[in-house]
This record gives sequence, structure tokens and C-alpha cells, in this order.
Amino acid sequence: MRHSSLLNEAYALCEEGEYTLALSYYDIVLYKEPNNVAALINKGVTLQNLGKNRQAIKCYDAALKLENGNIDALVNKGSALHTLGKYHEAIECYDKALKVQPKFAVAMAYKGLSLGELGLLEKAIKCFNASLRIDKKFDIALDNKAIALELLKKNAILKPKLHKSFKK
Repeated sequence: MRHSSLLNEAYALCEEGEYTLALSYYDIVLYKEPNNVAALINKGVTLQNLGKNRQAIKCYDAALKLENGNIDALVNKGSALHTLGKYHEAIECYDKALKVQPKFAVAMAYKGLSLGELGLLEKAIKCFNASLRIDKKFDIALDNKAIALELLKKNAILKPKLHKSFKK
């Protein structure tokens, strides 16, 4: 079996939810071609689907050593870091991806998600808006912008108003 057909088979297995078997196919490809960036990234995505985010990050790092500005590796690594609660590191990955491709709706929306988790709602909304300027129907940006706006509204209501009183 050729490497490209092994990759296609692994991808098909992932589509069917057969992640463990797909990992075996990716491992075969990587045994024969350790520098296969597509196999490294797809193996990382498969590991993420299994909840193995730290292992996934190792795959993305290996891909990034081979192709420093690989957008897929950067965004997927950011996603794995986000899942681990490492929001600042995730944002760094999204920023690197946006330097490579400034109009990348996914990277912009995911950056908004991480900013939102940090409580930086205004910045998150700006990212969702930027993502929507690129792709008007991008669900992640649409849904999370609405959530961020609602949270911002609630925070404004909950903040106590400061009253200045001057005594002479």
C-alpha cells in the first residue's frame, strides 16, 4: 500500500470514528516517512479527538520543526493548548498563524475563544467580528460573539456604580 493511500485510509477511519485504528495507519506512514507533515498533523488531530492533547501537541511541534509556518499545525496546536487551559500559549499560536495568513477566519475566531476564557471580552468580540468580516456565516464566531456580548452586558449590570461624594 502506498503512503498516500495509507493516509487516505487513516483519514477515512477517522471520519468513521475509528481513531485508534487510524493512529496505527499514521504510525506506519511516519515509520516509513518520519518527515511527512500531513501525517504528523493528522495524527495530532486524531490524538486530540481521543483527548490526548499533550501527545497531539508533540505531533504539531514535530510538524512545525519541519514547516515552521504551517497554519494547520499552528491552529491545531493552539486548539490543544486551549483545551488544556493554556490560553496565552494558544493565543501565541493563533497570532503566528495570522502572521502567515492574516485573513484566516478560524485562527481569528479561536483566538477570540481564548481571549474570552481569559475574561478579555472586548478583545474577544473584536476577534469574532474580524472573523465574521472574513466569513460572514462562521458559526463559531457568530455563536461566541453573542455569548461574549451577553456576558459583557451582564458584567456591566453587576458592576457597582462608583459614587463620588466630596465633603467640604
